[in-house]
Amino acid sequence: MNDVQSILTQSFSINSADIEKSQSFQKKYGGRLEHILVNMGALSEDALPQFYAEFLQLAQADDDIVAGASFDAMQDNSLYQALLPLNWFLLQHDDQQCTILAKDPLSAEGNQLISQLQQRLHLFVLTEPQLQQLKQKSVRQSDNLSELGDELSDLEEDRLRELADEAPTVNLLNSLIARALKSGASDMHLEPSAGRYRVRFRIDGVLQEADFLAPRMRLPIASRIKILSGMDIAEKRRPQDGKIAMKIANEELDIRVSALPLHEGESIVMRFLRQDSINYSMEVLGLSADIEQYILQDLKKTAGVILLTGPTGSGKTTSLYTFLNAINQPEVKIITLEDPVEYQLEGVNQVQVQPSIGFDFSAGLRSIVRQDPDVIMVGEIRDNETAQIAMQSALTGHLVFSTVHTNDAPSAYTRLLDLGAQEYLLNAAIVSIIAQRLARKLCPHCKQPAENAAELIQNYQLEQLASRYQLTPQLYQPKGCDHCAHTGYKGRMAVVEYLRCDDDIKALPKDENFPQKARELGRAQGNRTLLQDGLLKAIQGLTTVEEVIRVAG
Repeated sequence: MNDVQSILTQSFSINSADIEKSQSFQKKYGGRLEHILVNMGALSEDALPQFYAEFLQLAQADDDIVAGASFDAMQDNSLYQALLPLNWFLLQHDDQQCTILAKDPLSAEGNQLISQLQQRLHLFVLTEPQLQQLKQKSVRQSDNLSELGDELSDLEEDRLRELADEAPTVNLLNSLIARALKSGASDMHLEPSAGRYRVRFRIDGVLQEADFLAPRMRLPIASRIKILSGMDIAEKRRPQDGKIAMKIANEELDIRVSALPLHEGESIVMRFLRQDSINYSMEVLGLSADIEQYILQDLKKTAGVILLTGPTGSGKTTSLYTFLNAINQPEVKIITLEDPVEYQLEGVNQVQVQPSIGFDFSAGLRSIVRQDPDVIMVGEIRDNETAQIAMQSALTGHLVFSTVHTNDAPSAYTRLLDLGAQEYLLNAAIVSIIAQRLARKLCPHCKQPAENAAELIQNYQLEQLASRYQLTPQLYQPKGCDHCAHTGYKGRMAVVEYLRCDDDIKALPKDENFPQKARELGRAQGNRTLLQDGLLKAIQGLTTVEEVIRVAG
């Protein structure tokens, strides 16, 4: 290797001040020097292939090599399949030598994979256009297996089982899962799309394209997942669900799997449940200080109903677990009724409903109240009977937590009335309603002042909101760095609308005009809407106005 500092100054004309600044950042936060310089704007991303070639003393890939590359002979090579997700392409692998084309030859995963090779190694550096050309070539490789129909013969099913257990399939799936976990993904989506097999990770609530797999790997990978999760690999016409317990990179992992038939194949979604990575503390939720105090006051009550509202994926279950964890004491008996039980809470009796045998939320709730609990958590109020039992349980000395699907807090009353709950029961039982969304937090390592701050402050009247809380608006925008996978965002926090069901709310008629009147009353009392709570976090520099509008606008 050559000296990196001399290369940067002599070949790329980067001044010593920028290099010192990047080294200081690297020492404090970690990351690769060339990536830091790219993020700083001191080094062009297009210059990285030349940098790698000089630094590692490698040759850059010739266009003729890329144009003539063929991967037909590599399709069943386990090393080829393991390197492919890293954008490393195995061109030749025999007893004499190994030829690899790589976009990032400093990749730790790639170097680990080739560290045990005994053959003479030829490593070439790729440019971005060359990389895209090779990816298209690898995607076009397919065989007759990818064209199998909906109904498989016994011979075809046996062949699929063999392929699912072969090293290329096992290594490729393990590599994808490891990449998803390393990036902090909550879900991995595998979808056939326009003749390709697309892989996407959901990171901080947003899907990000991760890779495209060769079409010939679609059925082996899908079959591997189905076998691990206990599904029927021969069934491709009906939706299926399953569960995988496995160990990846020394981490125990539960994976919920869903397979959905599409017009051109099956979409498979894998949800990662990482017990060790969940921290059910109020600080992690990121609630505004005043709302956190209101909720802590509610948690001290011994009876009543606390409701969370919001769409799927808005963090309601995590918030409920956090509230339960805050009151989980040896002298308090807590029973939950969930569909399904995703995370284990120590000291809490968790029950999973089984609708197929008639054990639904209402039946489970009737059984729970006979267990003498102090606190009850019902995963969701879906019908009249569950609503009635939950409210009556609150009136007989239980603290009840549950969720309903509405867009804001006042609409929860309307939803419960539509389910058949009586108005007097709602007035007597409900303590508070919390509407919630999840907004991505700006990466603290790379966020920078928003270029359009003045325009945003004016358009969203942020001066008035800031003065109300004695703040000075500080708006930032995302940039992207190694710490946040170059998205500009890292982690999420709750954006909340809190509605305390006090005497003023109880006095309002629960008719079709109630949500509007409740909002007017909230404004008069100085309460914040979902949008206002999000904008408050934006002017504190925690997120962006654009992100708040996306989730709560």
